[in-house]
Amino acid sequence: MNRTLSFDYIVVGTGPAGAVIAKTLTDDKKTSVLVLEAGDHNDKDKPIADSAFALELEESYFPQYFWQGEGIPQANLDNRSFEWTTGRLSGGGSSINGEQYVRPTSAVFKQWEALLGPLWSPARTIRRFKRLEKYNGETQNPGARGYHGRIDIRQAPVTPTSMAEKLTAAIERATGLPNIVDYNDPETPLGPFTRWQLYQKPDGRRESSSTAFLSSDIMTPSGRGTHGRKLTVLFRTTALRVIFSRKRAIGVEYLQAGSCVRAYARKKVIISAGINSAQFLMLSGIGPAEQLKKSGIPVIFDNPHVGKRLKNHTLNFAVFTANRNDRALPPDDPNALYTGGAFLPDPTGERPARRAVQLIGIGSDETLTVAVLYLRPESSGSIAIQNKDPLKIVLADEGFLSNSNDLDAVKNIFKIYIRNIALELERIDSSYRLVSPTLDVIDDDVKLENFIKENFEHNHHQQSFLRMAPLEKGGVVNRSGRVHGVTGLIVADASLIPFTVDGNTSAAAYLIGYTIARKLLKNPSRRRNMGWKEDEE
Repeated sequence: MNRTLSFDYIVVGTGPAGAVIAKTLTDDKKTSVLVLEAGDHNDKDKPIADSAFALELEESYFPQYFWQGEGIPQANLDNRSFEWTTGRLSGGGSSINGEQYVRPTSAVFKQWEALLGPLWSPARTIRRFKRLEKYNGETQNPGARGYHGRIDIRQAPVTPTSMAEKLTAAIERATGLPNIVDYNDPETPLGPFTRWQLYQKPDGRRESSSTAFLSSDIMTPSGRGTHGRKLTVLFRTTALRVIFSRKRAIGVEYLQAGSCVRAYARKKVIISAGINSAQFLMLSGIGPAEQLKKSGIPVIFDNPHVGKRLKNHTLNFAVFTANRNDRALPPDDPNALYTGGAFLPDPTGERPARRAVQLIGIGSDETLTVAVLYLRPESSGSIAIQNKDPLKIVLADEGFLSNSNDLDAVKNIFKIYIRNIALELERIDSSYRLVSPTLDVIDDDVKLENFIKENFEHNHHQQSFLRMAPLEKGGVVNRSGRVHGVTGLIVADASLIPFTVDGNTSAAAYLIGYTIARKLLKNPSRRRNMGWKEDEE
């Protein structure tokens, strides 16, 4: 075996977790890291850098920026199938998403802490979020926000439009929840708001894990570390499988320029491949033994939990006519993207202090569309490989509405929240009328159920299919991302999420990457040399 390509760590993927890990590990100038990225470095491309393209990117799935794939037909949605994709470029999903920055609430992290211990407690996770973010916006709790991190967060727009103000006023009247300034303040997680927090630089350009953690002060455009940093990023390089010596991960096999190449890791291999991480583990021999044997893959560790418990939030839309005199976005700030929104509890009154619903206003000159997300789904799906071909798309079954409670929950959102918001919005301005679904559809249980299924859409909040938990509780990795049953192998991305987050998943992915990187640099003297305090874990 040619071990000339040898590094301390190998990281697969440059998404929110992978890029944070690469930068954090190489802050120690003695540590060498190889990062494998299947896509190109596209930070300067107009569709990527210009935030005005954010919503179009998520709808069009440009082939130069996305993995191309489709999930299996969904039995509970008339056998409709949805895209199975994420970003295939530097920054991964953070370079092509809708830019919404939403921390999981303290209620979620209390669940994590109960399962995994104090490393994931609300207090500690908030401290790490503060170190990651550079917040540019208003808050009533400055102590809960970070102002000197690497991730630029812009609260936008500075001056909300009349359309946003009318929508949030209607939500306030319909729900009884007051308007809030900062939904990422742990003390105000619920309520309507006129200004979203976006992954954007102060001038409105997109912020991604690539621009924040692989920027020019970290690496050159060709992927070489700067200022003595021992970082190498290989673009257009597709990871194929982990190389093992017995049960220890010692390297990665990858495809580059048509050739199969191997690189070796002296310390750890770290998988941060997002929705591709489960496939990567199974191709490497970690997963359900029967399935691996059928595919001709030698079993390194039999773990039936790999690829299971796949979760995704539901997504539907309500459409209103709008006042043509109301602008959706300020004319001087098209990068604001959204026209108000809200985080709300379950409309039935169950657990009133916990988030269960996310509403997103998306306006135009003639309509106001409200995206409706149910954040606490009970349905789950699975990911399975078809064979040992690493370029063969997986069988991704997201299991939408497989638990009937989810359909009931979405119906309640329309029956209670959307119905009452529509009535209040029309009282505020009669130009705003609910046209999809109409009130007569909402009031008819059968028609409403059909509407939800026929108009069901797909988002990219896939999580939990490589669960961070003890093995006996459905886990694939432990609290620090170490893969059960083997040594030298770590997973770090949103696939680890043990309990579903109550908002967009990217903030959790950044947090997971940062937390795991800091655990890897556990030597006390090294931590002090890097300026860390001992209580920062």
